[in-house]
Amino acid sequence: MAQSSIRSWWQKRKQPGKPQTEERRGGLQVGNNLVLHLHPISVPASSLRYWYTWGLGGISTVLMALIGLTGLMLMFRYDARIDFAYISIQQMETEVIFGSLVRAIHHWSANFLVVTTFLHLLRVFFTGSFKQGRAANWLIGLVLFVLVLALNFTGYLLPWDQLAYWAITVSTSLMAYIPLIGDGLRSFFLGGPQVGQAALSNFYALHVVFLTSCVVMLLGYHFWRIRKDGGITHPKPKENEPIKRLLTIPHLVNIELAAILVVIVVVMLWAMSTPAPLGPIANPISSPNPAKAAWYFLGLQELLLHMHPLAALALVALAAVALVAVPFADREDKDLGVYFRSPVGQRSALIGALLGLNLTPVLVVLDEFWIDLPAWLPGLMPEVTTGVLPFFLTLLAFVALYFGLRRSALYQEQRPNHSEALLGVFAFVVAGFIIMTIIGIFFRGPNMALVLPF
Repeated sequence: MAQSSIRSWWQKRKQPGKPQTEERRGGLQVGNNLVLHLHPISVPASSLRYWYTWGLGGISTVLMALIGLTGLMLMFRYDARIDFAYISIQQMETEVIFGSLVRAIHHWSANFLVVTTFLHLLRVFFTGSFKQGRAANWLIGLVLFVLVLALNFTGYLLPWDQLAYWAITVSTSLMAYIPLIGDGLRSFFLGGPQVGQAALSNFYALHVVFLTSCVVMLLGYHFWRIRKDGGITHPKPKENEPIKRLLTIPHLVNIELAAILVVIVVVMLWAMSTPAPLGPIANPISSPNPAKAAWYFLGLQELLLHMHPLAALALVALAAVALVAVPFADREDKDLGVYFRSPVGQRSALIGALLGLNLTPVLVVLDEFWIDLPAWLPGLMPEVTTGVLPFFLTLLAFVALYFGLRRSALYQEQRPNHSEALLGVFAFVVAGFIIMTIIGIFFRGPNMALVLPF
């Protein structure tokens, strides 16, 4: 009786009858509605060019999905107690089937996410995609980038090995330099004066609940704002030139599906060939030499080696305020969606980037072996020679670069306008920070002295 029932059901499934057609049609309709809820019905053909967006927003979203899925799997085996956290990670690596692979996917996806969200931020800035009423989404994107850094930072401690313990110790010690609230902020995150059980519990709760929830909510709003603003930006057509539009389904959907598959394959291959690092168990008594922060904070740590912590943090705060103010300081929207605004802007950004790439390592070497302001100016307080002077000299360099670009004929006797000059300053800061990060990763050895990596 059971066999005849199964046979009759299978025959109905094989027959191209009405129930099967309606079921398939209903599934397609649900899928189409979901896609069109996130995207407009049609998109400009120019916005589908891969070299315009580089798929960075979609790649970041796929990485977030991988992080969320693997993070849920890791939670079944992780024990957030200092006596068992390291042991639980070891068990994942050696005893749990595919545990090492899942942890590697989670670890490397999180690190790749820092890179892709940073590049996405650069792409949005260089194409002016914060203009024409898109300032709110620019600000949401900045918050999401900070949350990505915070998620990586809080997850860094969870393995409870030497690398994680001392990286968090070094990173949280920077909070103490924030005026008025620094000590209280550090004690709040650590749950006490040093990294211990309270810190591990706090970081675990922030990592898996609070920060993750914030990212999910803001990411949904970020997508909604993109949809509300008419999709991603694209260069304006020339006068009387019609805008060629293509249907989202299948043109955009096919590209997105291909990108998703490529990202998953690349992450899987990288995770299989490069396991997530795990050093010796954390030892609060024995500090490694050098004790470095997480790699995405090494640019800031490098900056701290050259000026007073308050001056370094003030520069970081100034950069954050400048990023927030960008949509209000650059209102010229005729170049919306155009990389570097114009040929003049291209040269302005190139000059700024080259200056950052070349001057930064030179200044680092000079400050390491020759510049000694406290000895040259013995009559001034150390706070002035290591803090106030470097801070204002750095600001003076930014101002000089801005006005120098404004007064230079960079392309066909044309001088950069305000927006194009800002591009040069921004490229200078980004290039300099990248160089400082590279120096911190590869060229700082014992006692944070400059060394060759080979």
